[in-house]
Amino acid sequence: MRCVIARFPFDFSKAEVEGLMKGVKPEPVTGDAVVINRRVYPVKQVGEIITRQDRRDFSAGEVTRALSRLGFTCRPAEVPAPVVALTPLENASAMLGTPGEA
Repeated sequence: MRCVIARFPFDFSKAEVEGLMKGVKPEPVTGDAVVINRRVYPVKQVGEIITRQDRRDFSAGEVTRALSRLGFTCRPAEVPAPVVALTPLENASAMLGTPGEA
């Protein structure tokens, strides 16, 4: 399938991408990820290998769209849950502890 990544056209097939990623050790995932051959890879790592371009030349979205169209499972970046601030009363209560503590 033809796709454009970083303003350059590429023709990829699912088998070709799987072949290129065979034997490549996945880096730790910190952003968007894709599952290839039962392994989870960062999207930028896959983009760098299949396009032979520097990771700074393309966005994760470009590679994610291309890999999704090829039939790969892509996962968005994990967004941490927002930290809920304690009210002043809850904060004072937490500092005092529970009655059972000595």
